[in-house]
This record gives sequence, C-alpha cells and structure tokens, in this order.
Amino acid sequence: MPSFLRKRKLIVFLLSIIIIVSLIGYSLRSDGSSSVPAQFAHDTVGLFQSVLHKPIGAIADFSGSISDIREVYEQNQVLKQELQDYKSLAYEVNELEKENEELRAMADVDTTLSDYETLNATVIARSSERWFQQVTINKGSQHGVQENMAVQTAKGMVGKVINASQLTSTVQLLSGFGAEHQVSAIVDQNENIFGMIEGYDSENDQLIFRDLSDDSELEEGQTVVTSGLGGVFPRGILIGEISSIELDQYGLTSIAHVEPAADLNDINQVKVVDRELQNVEPTEEDEES
Repeated sequence: MPSFLRKRKLIVFLLSIIIIVSLIGYSLRSDGSSSVPAQFAHDTVGLFQSVLHKPIGAIADFSGSISDIREVYEQNQVLKQELQDYKSLAYEVNELEKENEELRAMADVDTTLSDYETLNATVIARSSERWFQQVTINKGSQHGVQENMAVQTAKGMVGKVINASQLTSTVQLLSGFGAEHQVSAIVDQNENIFGMIEGYDSENDQLIFRDLSDDSELEEGQTVVTSGLGGVFPRGILIGEISSIELDQYGLTSIAHVEPAADLNDINQVKVVDRELQNVEPTEEDEES
C-alpha cells in the first residue's frame, strides 16, 4: 500500500512538470501571440490598476490641494502683515500732517523752505564747447523764468538758470559749478550735517561737498539735498549720493564726493523750480515792538 501511494505521488509530480513545461512552451510560441495564462495575468493586473487608479489619483489631488491651501494661507498672512504695516504708516503720516498744519497755523506761517512750483521746459541747445557746463531751454522771462532758479530732472537737480531771455534761458549745469556757483546742502535725515556743493571733479564725474558742521558724521551712501538756507534754492531737491569721503589738504574739514542723482550727460526734459516765498507783512503790533 505505501508503495502504491509513493508511485501515485510520483505520477502526479511528473504530470505537473509536464503541464508546466507545456504551458511555458505554449507561451513562447513563435507567432508572438499571448498565451491564455499570460492574458489572464495581464487582465488581472489591468483590472487592479483601473480599480486603484481613481482613489490613488484622488488622494494625490487632495494632497496637492492641501499644499496649495497652505501656500495661499502663508501668502495671506504675509499680505495681512504688510497691510497692517501700511495702515500704521498711513496713520503716522496723517498724524504728522495734522501736527504740521497745527504748528504752521500757530506760527501763522503760510510757506516753508520746501514750498515751490515747477515749470516744464525742454533742452533745445547744447554747445560742443560747453557740453559739460551749460544748456539752453525753451522757456524764458515771459514764462516766469528768472536767474538763479534751480533746474532739475525727474531724477534730481542738474543746475540753475544764469541768464533768462524773453523766450529762452541758459542753465549752468552742476558739472560747471565752481567758486562762483555754490549750493547750500544738507545730508538727508540728518540736518546736523550741512555744507556746500562747491565744485565738480571732472575726472571722476562727481560733485564736491565740503562739510561745514562741527561734528562730522558723513558716511558713504548718504543722500545729499538742498538745504533751502542759501536763499536761492528751495529745500529738499535731491542732489546725489555720497560715494567717498576724505579730509581736505589741511586735515580740518571733510570732503565728500557725491555721485549726481541726475545724468548730466543726458538732459532733455527739465523742470525749472520757482521758489515762491511770500514775505509776511508786519502787523501793527510788530511795528510798535
């Protein structure tokens, strides 16, 4: 009996091997067509792929949406903070404007050193002999232009009017300034630093600013503007930016080289600055005092 069972197991084993070999041979037929088992395997895998594709895709889309929501939330927080800063700044500006109006009303002052009007003009001539010194504009005394009025572009100051004819005017550029043409200037945001623009360094294309303050705190990168104290130019017209600092030949005062804010070699459209400072009429009480 045991020998019969062993023979039966051997027969089943051999038949299994024959069937497997037959299936392998059938699947490797020369015509390249898929066998039934192979087709069944492919169909089964395809079915599982189609079933799992939608939920997996939905999970991926959901994860992407969460990431987008998180990014939008972070951007929203940043914008809220910037908006709050803007509101705070606007509030401070409004408060300063109110305070300024109140102080001016208390002092009975209608104008300040910064009050001026502008007149648009066009450069119509620039001689080759004085290319770096003078230009001619198409506005003259009939348009309200007078000598010593400041002239600027959208970027900053370029010079002043030295001669006003009826219909045209001659402008002395900053690059032509010297001992006879100076500008009273201060360092923006630091009124304790004041001095004079007293010349032009043609080698480096920079203005020369002599510091006249007692305690010099000049630094590279500071902005230089008109002070309004010279009696000619209004306050706050941009002149340029300090690029380097050195002591004069005597070692007593600081000399700063200022990079002009405006391009003095490319001047087409300008604005003539009309400083309209009204003199306050003295009252009877003032006269008596």
